[in-house]
Amino acid sequence: MRNLKLGINGTLIVLALAGAYGLGRDNFDIFGSTRAGAATAPAQAPQAMPVPVVGIVKKTIPIYLEYSARTEAIRNVTLKARASGYLKEQLAADGADVKAGAPLYRIDASDYQAALDQAKAQVQRDAAALDYLRGKLDRGNALATSGYLAKDGFDQRASDVHQAEAALAMSRAAQHTAELNLGNTEICAPFAGRLGRSQATEGTLVSSAAGTPLNDLVQLSPIYVTFNPSERELAEIRKALAGGTVEADVFLPGDAKPRLTGALTFIDNAVESGTGTVVARATIDNAALALLPGQYVHVRLHISEQPDALMVPQTALGSSQLGKYVYVLGKGNVVEQRLVSLGPVDGDLVALSSGVSESDRVIAGNLQKIFPGAPVQPIAEVKPQS
Repeated sequence: MRNLKLGINGTLIVLALAGAYGLGRDNFDIFGSTRAGAATAPAQAPQAMPVPVVGIVKKTIPIYLEYSARTEAIRNVTLKARASGYLKEQLAADGADVKAGAPLYRIDASDYQAALDQAKAQVQRDAAALDYLRGKLDRGNALATSGYLAKDGFDQRASDVHQAEAALAMSRAAQHTAELNLGNTEICAPFAGRLGRSQATEGTLVSSAAGTPLNDLVQLSPIYVTFNPSERELAEIRKALAGGTVEADVFLPGDAKPRLTGALTFIDNAVESGTGTVVARATIDNAALALLPGQYVHVRLHISEQPDALMVPQTALGSSQLGKYVYVLGKGNVVEQRLVSLGPVDGDLVALSSGVSESDRVIAGNLQKIFPGAPVQPIAEVKPQS
């Protein structure tokens, strides 16, 4: 029985192998004839990829140095009481923009007005006494000439006049002091700026001896922008300054174009040994009060011009392990790869210091779909905006 099963299984295996051989032979003949037919058909050329092509722009471009910076107030003072008394009135609101000389606070001036009135009265009294003594001296002079007044008596009258003149001078000085004290009861803005938060409310007893702080006043226009060039860049900045004013453009975070402009006005006299940088600052006209002290900004210095720079769109740049490159349109509309060295950026264009010539036509799109040696179909050439 076992031998019968083995025989049947062997027969089935043989039949299966025979059928597979016959099917493979038939397929071989069919495929063989198909391959032979394909070999005789002509090979199709690769389809050319449409690509936008731009010309090289040749122009003079500005050279900039760019830095992170902080704004800084030119003047920032704490307003303090110069007279003692009760704070009577706050004349400008917290955070108000005030002009130079504008009244800000007023202290109760009753005592100071009384002191001034008293000083004025003393001046009038001393002036009257001086007039009397001068008349007495004139009469004594006539009597001394005729011999009716002793010399000692005449000298006494002259001394009384001199003492009265000194007393009048002291009284006038006391009056001037009283006027100053009265004026100190009104605190005015020493310069145009913006007030902060008041530190003394109405009714507060302030003291001139302690210098009670009342508020902070900060000048906002113009304003400093402080930054730190490296010592390597210092020579370039000095050279630009020797040629005239160095313009400074200020950008707020997120700005694509400069918000404000000014000029470089200060470079410190020493390099910081720990950082290798030097403190510099630009003075910016902040008439719209867009900047506040302590604000983070970006500053750009215009130090020179680069003539005849070859510019291409930044979108035409590619990157590889060998560096930056561009694709240019070669003979027969075939792609050529050129390794390039980058220069300054001007808007959407970037300068190339090597790798291209003015006559080249650069491929500005579909860079991922082409490769060196690939045929392309150039789209109507567009000149980049300069």
